[in-house]
Amino acid sequence: MFVGAGEEEISNSLKGYVLLQCTRDLSKEGYTQCLQRGVSQVSRECNKTNGWRYLSGSCTLRFEVNPFFDTALISTLSPPVSPKPNNGGEGKKKSKTVNIAAIAAPVSGLILLGSCILYIWWRLRRRNERRRKQFEDYRPVTSNDLPFMDLATIQAATGNFAVENKLGEGGFGSVYKGVLNNGTEIAVKRLSAKSKQGAIEFENEVKLIAKLQHRNLVKMLGWCAEREEKLLIYEYLPNKSLDALLFDSEKRVQLDWNRRLQIIGGIARGLLYLHEDSLLKVIHRDLKASNVLLDNKMTPKISDFGMARIFGGDESEANTNRVVGTYGYMAPEFAMGGLFSAKSDVYSFGVLVLEIVTGQRNGREHFEEHDQTLIRNIWHLWVEGRAVELMDPLLEGSYPINEAMKCIKIGLLCVQENTEVRPTMSLVVHMLRSVDETVFPEPSQPPTFMRQRSSVSNGSSSSIGSQATLVHSINDVTNSEVQAR
Repeated sequence: MFVGAGEEEISNSLKGYVLLQCTRDLSKEGYTQCLQRGVSQVSRECNKTNGWRYLSGSCTLRFEVNPFFDTALISTLSPPVSPKPNNGGEGKKKSKTVNIAAIAAPVSGLILLGSCILYIWWRLRRRNERRRKQFEDYRPVTSNDLPFMDLATIQAATGNFAVENKLGEGGFGSVYKGVLNNGTEIAVKRLSAKSKQGAIEFENEVKLIAKLQHRNLVKMLGWCAEREEKLLIYEYLPNKSLDALLFDSEKRVQLDWNRRLQIIGGIARGLLYLHEDSLLKVIHRDLKASNVLLDNKMTPKISDFGMARIFGGDESEANTNRVVGTYGYMAPEFAMGGLFSAKSDVYSFGVLVLEIVTGQRNGREHFEEHDQTLIRNIWHLWVEGRAVELMDPLLEGSYPINEAMKCIKIGLLCVQENTEVRPTMSLVVHMLRSVDETVFPEPSQPPTFMRQRSSVSNGSSSSIGSQATLVHSINDVTNSEVQAR
């Protein structure tokens, strides 16, 4: 058995200890492969813990930040040169590598591997520590804006984030149901340190939603930023998200025609408030079925303002290098050029309207069945005077044809490629109240997207470079992404 061990000073206050063992019958090639496999595991595992072990049939590799072998029994060897972080004078390393037993040619490779492991571990842990500290030190608002809830209260309410209280999970983290001491039911959005919704989005949502009050916007009850936890506390909405009902063939029967009209109207009024009626002009930028929550009366409430932007003064549009949103709902000018405005939300609303009346998702399943998006399919049937054929079969005979055609026409007007001819939300609300859709302007052709499977989204909010080309719009949102919050 070849055995090697060593210690490495990682910083002024931290050391790492490595023990490496290989069987004597291992060939030179097998020995090299074993070391390579060990190195390949380092970047995936070393940064997650203060100790790590790699086992194979012929090699064992272990490291800890606490000593686990007796250094007094081993003699010193001169180590080879190993990579170290460039810190200037601070945190300089000194190395001591020792021999436990008879060590032959493989020892230099073992020592080098140990040094590399400690170096990689040190870099990854330092990077994660910076990210964690940035997240940990964050305090977005004062108690005058929105109540701060301490972590102990939230832990007690959710059973310390018990699995049975988990409502859903997405790129941001998880959502849990809880009950406060006064009996109030809450939904807790728990962000992880590696969340796609980072500190900036967390700050944005807390500051923004505290200033927005409307019956068609989700109500935030408080927030918590304590230790490594970042929590947003919302009212609990028992019917969860719209997509959980709309795209489930069994649950969709709960959405009769009148309820669907109610949901469409409520979303429209919520957007109108954001765009024109609140003190702030807000562009949501991530409106989709999973971000519309339903209370016990099926009243829709727009949620998830992490990606929202505030427009000031006469500002009507803006450009960003960070395109966020969900394929299938993103307006083409935003997805392909980073340009967004109130008309970007109007486009997303139009997609939602068409999904609600058809019961179909503008996503992968429809695309694979019809070789085109839901929007393009409806457009072709509209031109042919057959749009009613795409109405949800579960609604058969329960809706007035003129109301159905009005909703489809409004949806198509909202998803027109030219932003200038898309209606404002105030006009949309007016059209929804109108009884005669024949007075509406005729919609023009929606955007044309070419098929390219590599662009398929997993349905979660995405961040893509503004120079990227959106080839088609496919939405694969899952019901577990965001539910009641």
